[in-house]
Amino acid sequence: MQLFNRNLILLCLFLGLSCSSEKKEVERYQVIVLGEGTGGVAAAIQAARSGAKTLLVNPMPWLGGMLTAAGVSATDGNHQLPAGLWGEFRSLLRAHYGGADSLFTGWVSNTMFEPKVGAKFWEQLATAEPSLTILNQTQFEVSPRTDVGWPVSLLSSSGEKIQTLGAQLVDGTDLGDVAALVGVSYDLGMEGRAKSGEAIAPVEANDIIQDFTYAAILKNYGEGTDHTIAKPAGYDPTVFRCACQHECQEEGVHPCQTMLDYGKLPNGKYMINWPIAGNDYYANMVELEPEERHAIYQAAKDHTLGFVYYIQHELGYKHLGLADDEFPTDDLLPLMPYHREGRRIEGEVRLNVGHIVQPFDYNLYRTGVAVGDYPIDHHHDMNPAAPAIDFPPVPSFNIPMGCLIPAEVKHLLVADKAISVSNIVNGASRLQPVILQIGQVAGLLAAMAAKEEVSPSELDIRNVQDSLLAHGGYLMPYMDVPPDDPSFAAIQRVGATGILKGKGIPYKWANQTRFYPDTTLSAQDLIPELQLWAPAISFTEVEANTALSGEVLIALLQPLLNAEDDVLSAIAACQGGEYDPQQPLRKACVAAIIDRFLDPFHARKIDLEGNYLSN
Repeated sequence: MQLFNRNLILLCLFLGLSCSSEKKEVERYQVIVLGEGTGGVAAAIQAARSGAKTLLVNPMPWLGGMLTAAGVSATDGNHQLPAGLWGEFRSLLRAHYGGADSLFTGWVSNTMFEPKVGAKFWEQLATAEPSLTILNQTQFEVSPRTDVGWPVSLLSSSGEKIQTLGAQLVDGTDLGDVAALVGVSYDLGMEGRAKSGEAIAPVEANDIIQDFTYAAILKNYGEGTDHTIAKPAGYDPTVFRCACQHECQEEGVHPCQTMLDYGKLPNGKYMINWPIAGNDYYANMVELEPEERHAIYQAAKDHTLGFVYYIQHELGYKHLGLADDEFPTDDLLPLMPYHREGRRIEGEVRLNVGHIVQPFDYNLYRTGVAVGDYPIDHHHDMNPAAPAIDFPPVPSFNIPMGCLIPAEVKHLLVADKAISVSNIVNGASRLQPVILQIGQVAGLLAAMAAKEEVSPSELDIRNVQDSLLAHGGYLMPYMDVPPDDPSFAAIQRVGATGILKGKGIPYKWANQTRFYPDTTLSAQDLIPELQLWAPAISFTEVEANTALSGEVLIALLQPLLNAEDDVLSAIAACQGGEYDPQQPLRKACVAAIIDRFLDPFHARKIDLEGNYLSN
């Protein structure tokens, strides 16, 4: 055996190969996150913060996905729902640029920033975690899971090969590539109406996804300068004729400066991500090989360069050139395209438009782990074959935990746009603040599952939600109760039981669900929900239309209470003064009392459908 090893080493040296008779140690992690997406970096940060030894493998040189590497640095939605890592990231931007108003530079978003600044902050947040190892510009291959974990082979940009093993795996890719590699069933394109369960869905399924975009960042180099790029091959100005009012006076076409100001960023820069006769591009590249995808991406880049040339040459904005201080690329375009849609996994549950429009007609809201307020927004202008769908107005909404968990493959989570939602719902769930939350929850679930040595679907949902609240997350999309409100956590917990509900208000591009914390209630507002939660309790002594005062609330809850004096002092505290038995109680106070003394959130466990389990 020794002679064989010696001869093997001599052969390796003769061939100029690096080889060793010693077997390399496999590096083990509790959580491995694979992918370039916005959700991927959020998952890795949260997994590490939750105490798990975590590896993030990112094919890109930057962290942040669509927010940074794709150049879409104008966030959509959640301005009044600063949940978790989204709120933390936004606070860093506000501090950097000088406050909230300094980020409101364009009209498409309240939060706009330079991509390189966003990338700096994601690197800062990620590298601050001692339990997190980050490998950028690294490719990966995943093998089927064994009894001890997921074998993941890595190849760095320098050619180094690394073998790793992860107890839990997180798909942090834009398109759901990892889920597909390990055999998760998924939908791609529009489901048929029978499967979707949505009356507005197409009758028959198709493979049409949303347009994607290769964004561009332009920089103001000063009046009188000329930074016009070379005319792209095949340039056709008629394609962009109605991007603004230069040559097109059709109804709804914006003035050209308004078009540019749409994506105006700090420091004299402009994000070019214009959907109206602009740089959106259609192709379904999701299931293609990397080389085929690359060819499509190059065509999309050429389309964007054509639009940049149109802005410079036809519209006269010669002083606006491709920013030379943003992306580390030869063509000065982003590191990756902005995908609006890819695969959508078959999850433990699937969120459809009915669940969003009428959440309290179902129980999924009880399992909420992320919130959003963006309307259903699909980009299909570049594909005439896409069927027109009349999307309904929606209130702000939450994302059920089961959407992140594949139904068939265990010990795996999805952290980006490939969660289990319908094609229609994807138009509202795909936006950056929601994806940051989804990623954060995926990291939290992975860390908890690794510690408990179970698959994520086996975790106690209420324990997950408790941990999420501790990390600044939201369960319910109540925009009128901010995180610094003393009753925030209680309202989130009681809201997730349904004992006290909010009201959804579809509102343009920033939808709402309000809890109305300062309103008062009648006994009838509370009795039916309490009876559903505790059916053995009878409340016959209180008239339904009686105002819900402290005295009435105590009478209602008496069968479940142990210490009335504690309740009296608690009511006085949350009402902001001494206890007055006749004073109508604020809804926020009612939630705080129910949460503290009945604790319905923890009293009964729920399943991934939001149904109560038998005690």
